Amino acid sequence: MNTHTIPADIKAITAITAIPVILDVICRTTGMGFATVARVTEDRWVACAVKDNINFGLKVGGELKVETTLCHEVREFREEIVVDDFELDSKYKGHHTPLLYGLRSYISVPIWLKGGRFFGTLCAIDPNPAAVNNPETIGMFNLYAELISMHFDNYEQLEAAQTSLSQEKEIAVLREQFIAVLSHDLRNPVGAVKNVAQLMHRGRLDEAGTKRFAGVLLNSHHRMMGLINNLTDFARGRMGAGIVLQQSAEQMELPLRHVVEELQLIWPEREIDLQTDLEHPVYCDSKRVAQLFSNLLGNALIHGAADGPILINAESGPNKFLLFIQNSGKPIPESIMANIFQPFAKGHEKPGQDGLGLGLYIASEIARAHGGTLEVRSDDETTIFTFTTPNNIYQ
Repeated sequence: MNTHTIPADIKAITAITAIPVILDVICRTTGMGFATVARVTEDRWVACAVKDNINFGLKVGGELKVETTLCHEVREFREEIVVDDFELDSKYKGHHTPLLYGLRSYISVPIWLKGGRFFGTLCAIDPNPAAVNNPETIGMFNLYAELISMHFDNYEQLEAAQTSLSQEKEIAVLREQFIAVLSHDLRNPVGAVKNVAQLMHRGRLDEAGTKRFAGVLLNSHHRMMGLINNLTDFARGRMGAGIVLQQSAEQMELPLRHVVEELQLIWPEREIDLQTDLEHPVYCDSKRVAQLFSNLLGNALIHGAADGPILINAESGPNKFLLFIQNSGKPIPESIMANIFQPFAKGHEKPGQDGLGLGLYIASEIARAHGGTLEVRSDDETTIFTFTTPNNIYQ
C-alpha cells in the first residue's frame, strides 16, 4: 500500500476500540512491557496503536527504520518470529535488532487483511526474557491478529458505505438542483421565443416591432447558450475533467470587444465602457477568458443599477494580465458573498431575474485553471470583480 494511506490506516486502527484491550491483555499475560500494532511496508514501519509500560518511547504515528526491525523479516518471510531470550536463541543471537533496541524477548505475528493483503504485525517486546515461544501464546497472538483484521475489514466496509451514501446524497441533491434550475431558468427564454414566433406568424409586426422582437430573440438565445455552456463545464468538472485550456500567445483586444458587442446588442440601452491597455500579448486560452468575461459582464448587467455604467478595464503586462468589471447598485449581501463562487449559489436577484448560479462558479474555475484569481468586493456604491493571472509568455 502506498505511504500516503498510512494516516488513514492509523485512523482505522485507532477507531477499533478492542485494540487497547488486546494490547493490555498481551502485556499482562506475557509479562512483556511493550506491545503494538505496526503498519509495515517495504520501506516503512509505523506504530498504529501502542501499549508502553517500559518507556520504550514510541507513540502512535512513531516510526522505526524498517530495516532495523524484525517485523521487516515477518513481512518478507510471511511467518511469525518468537524469541524467549535472544541471548540463548541459536538463530537470532547476535541479531542487530535486539542489540540495537536492547531486547531480550520478542514476538511478532503477521496481520493479514481480506484478500491476502499484508497489513503489518502484532508484536510485543521486552528488555527481559519472557516465556512466549509456546503454542498457547502464539495461538493467542494469531487469534488477536485475526480479530484485528476482521475489525479493520468491517471499518473499511463501513467507510466505503458511508462514502457511497455521501456521494449518492450529493448526486441526489445535484439532480434535484438541475431539475429545478432547468425548469425555472429555461421557462422564460423559451416562453419569449414562443411569443415572438406567434406574433411573427400573425404577420402584424412593423419595422420597429421586428427590431424589438429580434432583440428579444437575441436575448433568449444568449441566455439559453449561457445555460448550456455553464452546465457542460459544470458537468465536466464534476466528472473530474475540469476546465480544459488551450493556451497560446494571444492579443486580447478583439476577444474582449467581441464580448462587449455581443452583450451590447442584448442590452442596447445600457452603457458599457471598455478601457484597454493591451500592448503585451497574453499567454492564455482566449476563448475561456472571453467566457469568463462574458459571465462577469452579464452578471454586472443583470444585477447592476440600470441607470449606471458598466466600467471595464483590461491591462496586460510582461508578468500579468488584469481584467476588472465594475457596476453600481446595491451591495452583495455578506451572506451571499461567502459562497458567491460556489455552484448554485445565486446572487442578489431581483424579481424576474433568472440564473443557474453557475456563471460565477465557472468564471472562478477558468481563473483557477489559468493559475490566476477571481476576487470580488462590494459596497454601497460599487461592485467590482477582478480577474488576475500570471502572464508567462516571456518565461
